[in-house]
Amino acid sequence: MISYIKGPLVAVNEDTIVVEAGGVGLSVHVPVSLLPELPDLGTEVTVHTYFQVREDAMTLYGFLHRQDRDMFKQLIGVNGIGPKGALGILSALSPDALRLAIVSEDVKALSKSPGIGAKTAQRLILDLKDRIPMEGVLAKLADAPGEGAVSPGGALALELAEAAKEAVQALVALGYSNMEAVRAVKQVEVSEGMTAEDVLKASLKYLSFL
Repeated sequence: MISYIKGPLVAVNEDTIVVEAGGVGLSVHVPVSLLPELPDLGTEVTVHTYFQVREDAMTLYGFLHRQDRDMFKQLIGVNGIGPKGALGILSALSPDALRLAIVSEDVKALSKSPGIGAKTAQRLILDLKDRIPMEGVLAKLADAPGEGAVSPGGALALELAEAAKEAVQALVALGYSNMEAVRAVKQVEVSEGMTAEDVLKASLKYLSFL
């Protein structure tokens, strides 16, 4: 397997890039969302790849971050989702937004991806929701600054993520679904000094208006 390629970025097309490696220009299929992150042409770039071999073709799929490639591999492991569909999903949703949509069982968000209907979105959720760590998703929520806020880091980010996790667990214990709990906590602007109880109260306030 070709795990990654490293070399000058030679060309950028609508859904592929060309990277020179060992004097050979390799064409790599990429999600559209990756294109704005690319460096200038001629700049060295490392692309984490998935190499697909079929009877009639050999195809490289690439990502700037290893965890994004791992997400792609999880997607194509779902029945009914091939590499093209997985790229479409990752073009419509960032990996973090995709993970949140899965753990919160947001069929509507997943169905916005080209070629992904409600049934496929539901199957994706069923197959992957237990394989995505809730802590990682909540850490991203806690680490995402609101308008005018400063993004927390280190121990503070972990503390806020733990508060968010405990709030989700409390909401589920109160009878809300996992989807409702995660969505409610997502609406809370978690900031320094907030405890799990604070997050829970704010989440319940949000839910009371639904």
